[in-house]
Amino acid sequence: MSESVTIADIYQLFRTSAEEFDRRLRESDRRIEQAKLESDRRLEQAKLERDRTIAELKRTVEQTNRAVNSLTTRWGRFVEELVQPAVLRLFQEKGIDIKEIYPRARVKRQGIAMEIDILAVDDTDVVLVECKSRLSKDDVDEFLEKLTRFKIAFPHYKNYQAYGAVAGIEIDEGIDRYAYNKGLFVIKPSGDTVEIINDENFRPRTW
Repeated sequence: MSESVTIADIYQLFRTSAEEFDRRLRESDRRIEQAKLESDRRLEQAKLERDRTIAELKRTVEQTNRAVNSLTTRWGRFVEELVQPAVLRLFQEKGIDIKEIYPRARVKRQGIAMEIDILAVDDTDVVLVECKSRLSKDDVDEFLEKLTRFKIAFPHYKNYQAYGAVAGIEIDEGIDRYAYNKGLFVIKPSGDTVEIINDENFRPRTW
């Protein structure tokens, strides 16, 4: 004959079950907290790794920019040194009796800072020459804007006729014609020297 189940037995069973539930709940909470701590640790580690990666990329970009700028500057100087000896001859052939040449003429006046790669001057005319290793439309447009401000930056040439010329070892397709149509002289390599490619129909713009 089986023993009867008392209220005390039921209470004991309930208490044991409740204790087991509490134990399991505490264990679950502990695991959740551990998982959260581990997740936070991994997240912080990932953030640190991300910050290190970003810092390394920034350093790489800065180093690359310095290298590119240095290379661009050296190529620009090369073009200037190629063009400068020919400037007198080139513009005298075009009827502009250049007598003086000032490489990398710089000025800062009235809030305008300006540098002209080659400034060629005679008694009544001045020619501004912009030299690029590769000449683009943006280069031409920026130079045209520079020409509009030239006499503000260099007021002692205010009574001169100012002309513009662009020179490039490489010239983007169609940009030589674009510069021609804007009234600029265009200088390109020819053999071991450089030449102005504008034809006899060209009428230079003055500023």
